[in-house]
Amino acid sequence: MKTVKELLQHLSGVVAVDGNKVSVLDEGALPYVVDGLVQTAVFGEGLVRDTARWLIWEIAQAVGVHPSSIHELYMAIGRGDVDKSFTVPAINVRVMNYNTSRAIFRAANKLDVGPILFEIARSEMGYTDQRPTEYVSCVLAAAMKEGYRGPVFIQGDHFQISAARYASNPEAEAQAVKDLMVEAVDAGFFNIDIDTSTLVDLSYLTLDEQQNANYSLCAKLTQFARSIEPEGVTLSLGGEIGEVGHKNSTVEELDAFMQGYRREVGEVAGISKISVQTGTSHGGVVLPDGTLADVSVDFETLRDLSRVARESYGMGGAVQHGASTLPANAFGKFPEVGTVEIHLATNFMNIVFDLLPADLLDQAYAYVRSELANEWKPGMTEEQFIYSSRKRAVGKFKAEWWHMDVESQQKIADALQTQFEFLFDQLNVKETLGVVRSLTTMVQIHKERPLAAVAEAEAEDVSDLAD
Repeated sequence: MKTVKELLQHLSGVVAVDGNKVSVLDEGALPYVVDGLVQTAVFGEGLVRDTARWLIWEIAQAVGVHPSSIHELYMAIGRGDVDKSFTVPAINVRVMNYNTSRAIFRAANKLDVGPILFEIARSEMGYTDQRPTEYVSCVLAAAMKEGYRGPVFIQGDHFQISAARYASNPEAEAQAVKDLMVEAVDAGFFNIDIDTSTLVDLSYLTLDEQQNANYSLCAKLTQFARSIEPEGVTLSLGGEIGEVGHKNSTVEELDAFMQGYRREVGEVAGISKISVQTGTSHGGVVLPDGTLADVSVDFETLRDLSRVARESYGMGGAVQHGASTLPANAFGKFPEVGTVEIHLATNFMNIVFDLLPADLLDQAYAYVRSELANEWKPGMTEEQFIYSSRKRAVGKFKAEWWHMDVESQQKIADALQTQFEFLFDQLNVKETLGVVRSLTTMVQIHKERPLAAVAEAEAEDVSDLAD
């Protein structure tokens, strides 16, 4: 749809718009108009695009689909008010957001799952071509398409500080993360992982000195986040004590970080979880033939870190990153050791690549070879290069993949749903929607109808940041 008039005609009889007020006339018919609405929100231009995004937000509010913060659930876990027998999946939806999110909600509806985080990292926004408002629009539209009702937890993953840019201009790099926070919270991201772990300096002798820059800036960004919260919302914030892919974290490092963080953060509500390193890496370790190396997680360290996070600091527990490519038999162990949250990304993207029609896959790989050759490092096989760089084709071919044939889309959606159901079972989040609803404050937040197109933020150079 190219005009606002066409957009409103598309909704005729289902949704009524009177100025800033949006009313749903026929909720049962809503799934039949969502496809056109979200496609306009993603691929439309100017005012019609922004109006579609506004409509998705307001319709979601009207039917009971609410972007929410998971802070209250995590703090209840930290207090011992909730049985800590499940691990919350945080899913980085990089590829085919609308269809992937639909598969997540179908699996959630089938298994009565409540706590799921839909997330995207600072680094992923550029190469997937998804700024926060578009991302939220796809997730909320998917919820409405699949008939989900309740809280929707959307998270900014790895809102990370670039160590190099911070070293040369700390104020500008901190401001870049603050600006992203504002954009994300305005869009409906009410959960943010603050990642200042890139500033940990192991050259110092004491743990406090090693963690000082990390906890000090994390505290400042926490204070800023609290200053931009919507009324009635307490953002869920996380910190990180060790960069993923580096040395494993220790309880002593957790203590050093939290004690320093608490001194610095003052009276505002602090973080509700802590990300740690226990042996994984983002995207997995790629072998010369393109397959992934086996990775073992130090579950006992993870158990100790989660226990101390809860018992000593009242948080929900420790967070595991870089886990989607672990062996299938590993996932059931995370709830056993008290992991509060697990981040899952690469394997879902791999499923899409594995099932893409041959012509679309060839097109993506040709782009990688021709346009990303500078990423082919000495000693890499072609398989390693393709695997590590192909994610940068996701945004480039977003439109082509969105419009692929229905049969191929269904095959991908079914495979994703099967994987989500498996993970929800292993992470023990089945039949949790009731307790999550009871502990989550769902706030009605209305937005002004756009009268003119809004310029989107320009993409950053985030090539040195983690996913």
